[in-house]
Amino acid sequence: MKGLLLAIDQGTTSTRSILHGPDLAPRAAAQRELPQHFPASGWVEHEPEDIWQATVATMREALARGGASADHLAGIGITNQRETTLLWDRATGRPIHRAIVWQDRRTAAHCARLAAEGAGALIAERSGLLPDPYFSATKLAWLLENVGGARAAAARGDLAFGTVDSFLLWRLTGGRVHATDATNAARTMLFDIRRGCWDADLLRLFDIPDSVLPEVRDNAAEFGTTEPGLLGVAVPVRGMAGDQHAAMLGQACFAPGMVKSTYGTGCFLLLNTGDVAVPSKNRLLTTLAWQLGGQRTYALEGAIFIAGAAVQWLRDGLGLIRDAAESGALAARADPAQAVYFVPAFTGLGAPHWDAEARGAIFGLTRNTGPAEICRAALESVAFQTRDLVQAMQADWGAARGQTVLRVDGGMTASDFAMQALSDLLGAPVDRPEVQETTALGAAYLAGLQAGLLPPPGPAVAHWRLDRRFQPAMPRAEADRRHAGWQDAVRRVLTR
Repeated sequence: MKGLLLAIDQGTTSTRSILHGPDLAPRAAAQRELPQHFPASGWVEHEPEDIWQATVATMREALARGGASADHLAGIGITNQRETTLLWDRATGRPIHRAIVWQDRRTAAHCARLAAEGAGALIAERSGLLPDPYFSATKLAWLLENVGGARAAAARGDLAFGTVDSFLLWRLTGGRVHATDATNAARTMLFDIRRGCWDADLLRLFDIPDSVLPEVRDNAAEFGTTEPGLLGVAVPVRGMAGDQHAAMLGQACFAPGMVKSTYGTGCFLLLNTGDVAVPSKNRLLTTLAWQLGGQRTYALEGAIFIAGAAVQWLRDGLGLIRDAAESGALAARADPAQAVYFVPAFTGLGAPHWDAEARGAIFGLTRNTGPAEICRAALESVAFQTRDLVQAMQADWGAARGQTVLRVDGGMTASDFAMQALSDLLGAPVDRPEVQETTALGAAYLAGLQAGLLPPPGPAVAHWRLDRRFQPAMPRAEADRRHAGWQDAVRRVLTR
């Protein structure tokens, strides 16, 4: 039982802990749903105590289900919803406000003002990002300006900022460690991804005092040990990465040119660009893939804000399905002659449009349109958005059309209908692995790497195995025609 690895996967809609063997094989898991709070239009928040309590509960439950105890663990890996922003009191560890979630759009006006003032060039040059409410910097600025006494407390050094990984690490170590990893730091819009440090010019631009910032470490590192009372003994935390970077490691996308796409609440597609930070000419993001041994590997990223959340809306908002698993069977019954397009811009549109004010719409409705057609349009919207990202990525990377093999993971990939639609409309193979929880797998890999149980990224990829490859079956002309209809629908909701 020695050498087990415990991965904490703290996501947007749930918190999971998964126990892995030293060979990364999953042994046991526990999960708790995370309540969402929507205090105003376009605002999304989480209660930090909900996150913390679910983390501790699922860690204990996963160990119990696996018949293990904490002294069997070689390390803990943490992976998390990125960009979600917290600010807490250093003395008490209590957040001064709810966590502002990555989906939140309250700082859209701030970002528009930065773009209008020409700050976009500096932001892109240093951080690889675009001025958008998605990222942490304007969320943190909002907290400092809108929570009473926050600015003065920060100036005194009384407050600590962090994304979810940093908050969990603080709590796990009893407030002894205020640190983050390079991938989460890279998503704040305050970090120079080429020099690997917080950027003074960006801190001035957003009026952020450096006293609130965490220390930045490699993804595999000694992050401290847990309080003994949490699990029975102190356990080292040895790996941390943002969820999409962890998924890239879990998908073993170690070679430049490899692509993975995760379909959870949103969709995030990353292309490994090796040791070169490729500037995007197509409004994609240049980001860190991971940092190991002080060496940085980069990626191009495209972000879709709404993927699985569209299926959740069909279930919870419209009541068309009782369970997300029903979506594929319902979509398969749709009338193929109906050209219904669903643009799920509930919280704006991400790459390559970056329109924070766009809102969702359904086009092509007729008297014959029913639940099946709307469901199919929702699933196909994810495929269309993925195609937009892949085409932009190929233009930046210089890859020829049709060469992409997409490795996929996340809850939506359980739907054969959705994955076949993705392959058809993308015109490329889609590979679904045996282990779907690749985000947790990547976190466990980092902890195992630091513990000396697993080899560094390289050609030998023992932990990745193919479950099924989906090949395009739709004629290319038909896929192109339908994609053109999608692009027309998107143009109708854009505000700029």
